[in-house]
Amino acid sequence: MSNNNKIALVTGGSRGLGKNMVVALAQKGIDIVFTYHTNKAAADEVIAEVKALGQKAFAFQLDTSNVQLFDSFLTKVSEHLQAETGSPKFDFLINNAGTALYSPITDTTAEQMDAIFNIHYKGIFFLTQKALSHMNDGGGIVNISSGLARITMPGSSVYASMKGAVEVLTRYMAKELGSRKIRVNVVAPGAIETDFGGGRVRDNEEINKQIASITALGRVGLPDDIGGVVAFLCTDDARWINAQRLEVSGGQAI
Repeated sequence: MSNNNKIALVTGGSRGLGKNMVVALAQKGIDIVFTYHTNKAAADEVIAEVKALGQKAFAFQLDTSNVQLFDSFLTKVSEHLQAETGSPKFDFLINNAGTALYSPITDTTAEQMDAIFNIHYKGIFFLTQKALSHMNDGGGIVNISSGLARITMPGSSVYASMKGAVEVLTRYMAKELGSRKIRVNVVAPGAIETDFGGGRVRDNEEINKQIASITALGRVGLPDDIGGVVAFLCTDDARWINAQRLEVSGGQAI
């Protein structure tokens, strides 16, 4: 990593949308630190892909639902960056890591709710809080929401509610971090063909067709539709975009 390059930390960067974000950021000339949960082989593949683009990448294992791990994780990241770049700090934080929950209100357990709360809200809140002392002024944070915060689909009540909370939190972060010139925005993908949630949008033809039929551009989203938007928000072209929700859904259910 050179001293000139901006550095982004992406959670959940080894697969799906996170991987696409990592690659898109690298294509913008940004160096990458990313987390993976369990699959080191997949993380190594992403590192190789970033290096092939001429950027640096390094991966750390992290369970983003466990706030007890964040201090030691960020210390490791800072020590790595200090050794590689001469500075311990990074510029952008992309809070992407997450898991799915499809469960009717009548069937949802307290344990299921706690798991979604921990990874989709509490983890994001405290990782951001703790990361702030490791970030340069003038950078940015991108949180990830979902079209489901706007579009109501039975079974997604808990997941979508947490994403709604993240959208409100984004505005508060933007307000409180403005003095440091750190911009905070939230990207809300529509339905995307990935392995998320067991790959149901990708693999269930009926769901895929139904979503395509209510989307103005006539198809379900692909990972490539999302990463470039996140990367754009980490460029100087987006310097005046702040506290905004960008839905990237092809016009789903409009």
